[in-house]
Amino acid sequence: MSVNLDLSFLHDTERGAASTKYRDEALQGVSNSVHASNFTAPAVEDFDAFQREVINYVKPAHGTTTLGFIFEHGIVIAVDSRASQGPYISSQTVKKVIEINPFLLGTMAGGAADCQFWQRNLGIQCRLHELENGKRITVRAASKLLANTLYSYKGRGLSMGTMIAGWDLNGPGLYYVDSEGTRLKGQRFSVGSGSLFAYGVLDQGYRWDLSVKEACELGRRAIYHATFRDAFSGGTVSVYHVGKNGWTKVTGDDVGELHFHYYPSEKIDEDSLGGLGKKEAEERAAAEATAMET
Repeated sequence: MSVNLDLSFLHDTERGAASTKYRDEALQGVSNSVHASNFTAPAVEDFDAFQREVINYVKPAHGTTTLGFIFEHGIVIAVDSRASQGPYISSQTVKKVIEINPFLLGTMAGGAADCQFWQRNLGIQCRLHELENGKRITVRAASKLLANTLYSYKGRGLSMGTMIAGWDLNGPGLYYVDSEGTRLKGQRFSVGSGSLFAYGVLDQGYRWDLSVKEACELGRRAIYHATFRDAFSGGTVSVYHVGKNGWTKVTGDDVGELHFHYYPSEKIDEDSLGGLGKKEAEERAAAEATAMET
């Protein structure tokens, strides 16, 4: 026995003359860069109001902590690894440093998919520049390429707050680039929901003449304290150093273990228990609890 089902209504986006009218009007407002035959607008009366309403359903809720700073011996980049979906922790092992090439690093803050896609796209552009010109792209030019790309998508829902760090013939370079097309050059940046906590540690401990070991420890400690105070940051703390010979990953430590590294637990002194051993102290505590209940 066979049953034939008519599912043609699933492909029918036109629901009467009124919906067709609204759809055609909406399509007129679509940028010419999108071909109308490949784009089906929702059949609603007010397309702008519809967009404002549904953006709240797809708007990403995100949190992270990343930082970077320039010092005498190069650049230190430090990040956490937690990804969140609203109040839920979706991953503890996200790699938030994009290795663009052996001399360029990018960080992720915002939408993970947006950051990964466009920074890998930047890696392609940097490689093409190297093939065409016979030399590595500068940090300044790489950050400008990313800023130009993101500016062309301004207002279209991207969520990115990245840092581009690297070493070229001009020395170390550090730039902040976001999804609004903003591009800033600086010595110290921290991006993400835990950035204020990281800035507190970073500003207090920063010096230009830090050694590489001291600078990496400062970055690690700043990210750790941010994860301690910010619920949307956590996982592991990854620290990179960028020098004239390229970048190297220095450490990758779990924040749970770092907590006991910075705040070691104190051993129980049996003398403080009135000379009693552990077993006697537990029995005395149980007896006192029973007496209080009665």
